[in-house]
Amino acid sequence: MKNKMRLLTPGPTPLPEEVRLALAEDMIHHRKADFTACMGRVQAGLRELFGTTQPVLPLSCSGTGAMTAAVYNLFAPGETVIVVEGGKFGQRWAEIARSRGVQVRSIVVEWGEPVRPEDILKELEADPSVTGVLIQASETSTGVLHPIQEIAALTRKRDVVLVVDGISAVGISPCPMDEWGIDCLLTGSQKGLMLPPGLALISLSEGAWNKVDAVDPKEFYFNLRRERAKSAADQTLFTSPVNLIRGLEVCLELFRAQGMDGVFRKQWALTSMVRAGVQALGLEPLVEEKFTWGLTSIRLPEGVDGVALLKHCEREYGILFAGGQDDLKGRIVRFGHMGHVDWGDALAGLYALRQGLQAVGGYSASRDYLEQAMAAYEAALIS
Repeated sequence: MKNKMRLLTPGPTPLPEEVRLALAEDMIHHRKADFTACMGRVQAGLRELFGTTQPVLPLSCSGTGAMTAAVYNLFAPGETVIVVEGGKFGQRWAEIARSRGVQVRSIVVEWGEPVRPEDILKELEADPSVTGVLIQASETSTGVLHPIQEIAALTRKRDVVLVVDGISAVGISPCPMDEWGIDCLLTGSQKGLMLPPGLALISLSEGAWNKVDAVDPKEFYFNLRRERAKSAADQTLFTSPVNLIRGLEVCLELFRAQGMDGVFRKQWALTSMVRAGVQALGLEPLVEEKFTWGLTSIRLPEGVDGVALLKHCEREYGILFAGGQDDLKGRIVRFGHMGHVDWGDALAGLYALRQGLQAVGGYSASRDYLEQAMAAYEAALIS
């Protein structure tokens, strides 16, 4: 009998039954009253999710599209920004900025390490012409959680826009936009929001909107000022992914029913569970302290082929993990436990990881790694 397939990747993530049913509903027209009413309800939920009083704009694209929209609307060619390059997606910020003609001052951080706020401060003081800091809240290629709150405390004292990629953070770990002083926060649909890929969300602070007005961008598709005007009428600038918006409405209802504190508590408990199980197996997480909620990157012992391990887990147990990128390819396993993943999925993932490790020449003598993982989960839920 074929195994049930479990998506334990850092996106896309499993879909709740309620969301799948919403995606299967009859199509409605994106310029008619039913859709406008849906957008009004969605907008209220998104403001709560992002922790902001500003509109949250839906864009028909991937998260990379929202990153591009942020750079092209907030910065003019010739401006200078600081980019934290601590992984694949930090590098993407630099690539997008350069495509805009923006000058980049890169802070290169070892993959698996968070940036130090003092390094940001040093760069800000070294170049007063810097107008922005571009960073991931959670660097998905490594599982690092950067200290966004501390960095925001530095940028809010200056005429510097803090742009945060929250693609693997929003709906997974706290990043309240207004409270922390984030100027631009963006995310994608396929991770913490428990939706298929294809929808991105972006919100700007009042100060960031002033920066957009000063830049006066002329982009046709990614024109955030025109999107904001449409949002005020509970509409979007171009044709919307109607079924994804409807699925998003259901997702936001699920968040509201559980409460964001409850959502975060569950994500933290799953993170604690997987890390405890991994360490009980004698393996080491790639990130020691400032680690992402919802994703655990696991170092593999020398001589263990990570690509073969992933194939074994999928073929024999129906467990889909992600591997490392660039220099980490074949050297780590990225174990996703974000969104609609529960403790049973995580236990299945840990079992498959152990069996796969042994199948490709690794070794673990632990007999109670699942019990240790479950104990960590239960302790985190009540702490």
